[in-house]
Amino acid sequence: MQPTDGARPGDRGSTLAETLTTVETITFDCYGTLIDWKGGLTQFFATTFGRAAPRGVDELFDLYVRTEAAIEAGSYRSYRQVLGEVAQRLAEHLHIDLSPNSSNTLAEALPRWTPFVDTGDALVRLKRRYRLGVLSNIDRDLFGATSKHFPVAFDFVITAEDVRAYKPSPAHFHRLLSEFAERQTTLHVGQSPFHDGIPAGQTGLAFVWINRYKQCNDTMVTPLAELPDLKSLADAADAV
Repeated sequence: MQPTDGARPGDRGSTLAETLTTVETITFDCYGTLIDWKGGLTQFFATTFGRAAPRGVDELFDLYVRTEAAIEAGSYRSYRQVLGEVAQRLAEHLHIDLSPNSSNTLAEALPRWTPFVDTGDALVRLKRRYRLGVLSNIDRDLFGATSKHFPVAFDFVITAEDVRAYKPSPAHFHRLLSEFAERQTTLHVGQSPFHDGIPAGQTGLAFVWINRYKQCNDTMVTPLAELPDLKSLADAADAV
């Protein structure tokens, strides 16, 4: 296995500023990086589980993340199916009977999740200089609905449906490098060292961690840079 650090200083400049001068393509994780994933889930927890949800939602978020990752690690199924199964398992954990229709609520709500306040302006600024793409654990129709929230059109989108696998499988990144971009001139940006940093490093791509939720990095991934939001990346690009 290749090293899992995202920096790859032997391949190009070892700082973010140096890398941004050679990059031609920037790819993004979507939910949690561009879209307020946690805000959308918070609303789902409140409307679906109500008082049965823990008073502190972090416990439920952690359970959600672990459950989703376990399902996605199995044989491929659509993300709609993944979300339905996650909702059912969370309900069982909370001792709630969830109807099949309620299980579908999460997938139906996802297209209404909105971007972070800095996302739109940052994408517009980055689009002036770079090709932009998305690598997402999503179904193509669900991303199509989400894309209406963005002020720019992405040059390409690679979904889990396209590659029949979920990150941290490197399948999205193999498709990226075989069809859309060159390793030496591509930077990947995401909020999860686990889902995005690991496969980026495995395929030799520089990785920038957008740590919007002030999380701890419990992986072996060493990102090229850790930034609090997408505005900071656009500011860095404008400065070089």
